[in-house]
Amino acid sequence: MQDLLLSYYGDDLTGSTDVMEALELGGVPTVLFMRKPDDGLMARFAHCRAVGLAGTSRSESPQWMDTHLTEAFAWLKLLQAEICHYKVCSTFDSSPTIGSIGRAIEIGRAVFAQDCVPLVVGAPQLKRYTAFGHLFAAYRDRYYRIDRHPVMSRHPATPMDESDLLVHLSRQTDLPSELLDLATLRSPGRSAAFDKLTTDSSILLVDVDSPESQALAGKEIWRARKPVGFFVVGSSGIEYALLPEWQESAASGASTRFKPPGSADRIAVVSGSCSPTTERQIRHAMSDGFDGIEVDPIELVSEGSDTAIARAAAAGKASLEAGRSAILYTALGPAADRGAEIDRQEGARHKLGRGLGELLRALTVEQKLKRVIIAGGDTSSHALGQMGVDALTVKMPLPASPGSPLCVAHSSIAAVDGLEVALKGGQVGTDRYFSAIRDGLGG
Repeated sequence: MQDLLLSYYGDDLTGSTDVMEALELGGVPTVLFMRKPDDGLMARFAHCRAVGLAGTSRSESPQWMDTHLTEAFAWLKLLQAEICHYKVCSTFDSSPTIGSIGRAIEIGRAVFAQDCVPLVVGAPQLKRYTAFGHLFAAYRDRYYRIDRHPVMSRHPATPMDESDLLVHLSRQTDLPSELLDLATLRSPGRSAAFDKLTTDSSILLVDVDSPESQALAGKEIWRARKPVGFFVVGSSGIEYALLPEWQESAASGASTRFKPPGSADRIAVVSGSCSPTTERQIRHAMSDGFDGIEVDPIELVSEGSDTAIARAAAAGKASLEAGRSAILYTALGPAADRGAEIDRQEGARHKLGRGLGELLRALTVEQKLKRVIIAGGDTSSHALGQMGVDALTVKMPLPASPGSPLCVAHSSIAAVDGLEVALKGGQVGTDRYFSAIRDGLGG
């Protein structure tokens, strides 16, 4: 591939498609690979100006990152894109032992031999804002500091108990950090301040609280890039920040137009999410033509997981053959979260995702499904890995649920190639999300 504007590694699958959506909306053709592609697969997407690699680091240990992120970043560096982005969730949930953003920054900084790494988390398009270093996020049309957010402050794996992002990062890395705050960002001395702060620190958080401050952040990052590639970290706010600069310089094309996908007669959903948002969506779906099928997560990670998958597949098959859609879930909201039991077994959360992926693949192939959904950020990464998907491209953004586009799967497996897939993070979408995807209306 030539003249790549951007390469990126997504720390989970829903986050990876979030970046792809932002780029496609901005006129930047993008492909997301599930693993490092061979030359033949790469050649199929030679027209793309951005390349992504879907990962699982959000749910992995620092030791895992030392090996796998080092390899991934080294490959991305070889692509020689102008910008290389390590994509993290816009809620920044992470810890010293799980999904450490600090460790990822250390690794990327070493691979790219870069003194200072810019960090942008605010993404107004997703109702995420940073102001004087603190992160705020929306929930059901209200806005909360992230450590008071009704969901993220209680995340089952990585609860956010600190809204000052640089304080949060200091628990994960000893690298010195600085903040380019909103007042400085909007001042005439913005560029001089940016340059001085990057000289004084190893991490530079840039505030974003609006499209205007976002564009200023993008302008500074683009100006600061190096000829051999520039490593940055953040949410899809990175892409939204860079797009105005690319459009002004004609580096990107015209905004892409998407044809509505139309309705599907029946779809299958697998969900490993414990989010109250997903709970409301499941309950709505069950009142609107979906059969809800509970899958015991403990059985799914046990030695008898094959039996549990077969039993759930049989129930899903019965619903689909009756012309109804099926939603197979391991939890119905936070009250049903059995994470403490699951975590007694090492690697069980990954196994849970893989089990749901095996279940969805069986239903897809046997029932010749054309559209499916995977719910849960961590779940999606491990589940789609069992589906035989090689790459994803955007079918259509979903205006009501930014960050979770309907995608097209590319695969060597005939029954999976061309499959339409929506990947939904726990906090994403309106109550009628699953019904809306089935009906082709956006979620």
